[in-house]
Amino acid sequence: VPLYIILLYLVFKQLGWKGTLVVMVAAALMIAASDQLANLFKYGIERPRPCRVDELKASIRFVADGCGRYGYFSAHASSSMAAAVFLGLLLRNRYSFLPFLLLLWAALIAYSRIYLGVHYPLDSITGMFFGAIFGWIFYRLQLLGQKKFA
Repeated sequence: VPLYIILLYLVFKQLGWKGTLVVMVAAALMIAASDQLANLFKYGIERPRPCRVDELKASIRFVADGCGRYGYFSAHASSSMAAAVFLGLLLRNRYSFLPFLLLLWAALIAYSRIYLGVHYPLDSITGMFFGAIFGWIFYRLQLLGQKKFA
């Protein structure tokens, strides 16, 4: 949460109130779309998470106490990558180092899902792929919103 507050402040410094409101609406819609697509895949494919597979339980040290039913693909990886791409594109002209830090942050979140035993590597990779697409699409959409409303 503190990272998002700092990023929101940087957006406000760059775009003002109206522009920030457009960004917040676009970001909320982006996260909702990313999350819903992940749920559609999870319940459409119904691949059990690693922490649900009995054959893997003996060979993996699970950090989390529990886990959900299905895991393909990771909504955490998707949402964090979407936010990283979206905000990286938005703030790259003023803060040239920021896109790299945000992509690293998103990659660490994706890795954490594997480390916790709640996703296979492909779950996180697929989530990052879809997240990058959503981040780019919603960045472009917010540009249209900036022209119309800000």
